Amino acid sequence: MPIETHRSEDGRVLTIRIEGRFDFSSHQAFRDAYEHAEPGVAQYIVDLSDTTYLDSSALGMLLLLRDYAGGDGSSIRICNCSGDVRRILSISNFEQLFDID
Repeated sequence: MPIETHRSEDGRVLTIRIEGRFDFSSHQAFRDAYEHAEPGVAQYIVDLSDTTYLDSSALGMLLLLRDYAGGDGSSIRICNCSGDVRRILSISNFEQLFDID
């Protein structure tokens, strides 16, 4: 499952795009995407436009990203969710923890 990252020109926004299934098999690649980024990231964007499925381990990975980014003070946006992915995030009450659009 490919995970691509893109950093904004000013280096403050890191976009992580997940393609295909977002499950435990992508755990290490997802962590590497943000833990090995250059310092100075102020906002994270998780682009799920090409994500076909996510499970409970993916929800846990999003929570790990939130902790890494500063917990309640973090700026994380989850965007471009399909209907099914959005439903899972909604059932899990993730809109209370993340900016989802």
